[in-house]
Amino acid sequence: MAARVLTIAGSDSGGGAGIQADLKALSAMGVYGASVVTAVTAQNTEAVTAIHPIPDDIVAAQIKAVLDDIQIDAIKVGMLGTPSLIATVSDALAGYAGPVVIDPVMVAKSGDTLLADSAIDALKSILFARATLLTPNLPEAAKLVGEGSTQVQAKALLDLGVGAVLMKGGHADGETCTDHLVSRTGTQDFSAPRVNTRNTHGTGCSYSSAIAAGLAQGMALNDAVAQAHAWLHLAILHADELYVGQGQGPVHHFHALWT
Repeated sequence: MAARVLTIAGSDSGGGAGIQADLKALSAMGVYGASVVTAVTAQNTEAVTAIHPIPDDIVAAQIKAVLDDIQIDAIKVGMLGTPSLIATVSDALAGYAGPVVIDPVMVAKSGDTLLADSAIDALKSILFARATLLTPNLPEAAKLVGEGSTQVQAKALLDLGVGAVLMKGGHADGETCTDHLVSRTGTQDFSAPRVNTRNTHGTGCSYSSAIAAGLAQGMALNDAVAQAHAWLHLAILHADELYVGQGQGPVHHFHALWT
């Protein structure tokens, strides 16, 4: 029986990030993916040109429809654009006891803003306590808790009630990219050589979904992160084989399956 993951996120018409990337990552990891769309974006590898939020009640209805019928083994939460939607999702997940991975999506790879500043406090005060794992990159961590060392930022995020934090190092400098999994019991590092490619659209969405897949399959958190980290490194390594778009193209979710 396949494990099942629900992703709650925005749609990317270009197919590289958001719901589309989540479902590709889940499929690549051998997991069944269900989806709740929170926003429809007009987006490609170069820019986000329009965003249409889905009404809060429709988002809540989607979540209820899935959870009422399908046994969900893990949930991944991505793009949530407004305080009211954040509250809606939190309420809809109130009875869910499984692992929840939250990717605090704020800015697209193109640089376009996906989360209003007014929603950041709501994200921190309402939803973070639901998180088994939070997966911010360095700019997101700074926007959430201010500048500081990785350990200082991680501690500040843990103080907001999240179970653990994966501080992603993709925006750092150097030939090696290191992610830090920080919990209240310690830190574990995951490193890989930095890949020289511009095709990294959707890495955050794909990474968090791959971690949720491992948790849904019953893995311990550190093992789920290790598996997802290794898979994503290869997805980035093979990204240039896709030739998708004229900007920052997507990673190759199916590098192990396509020939």
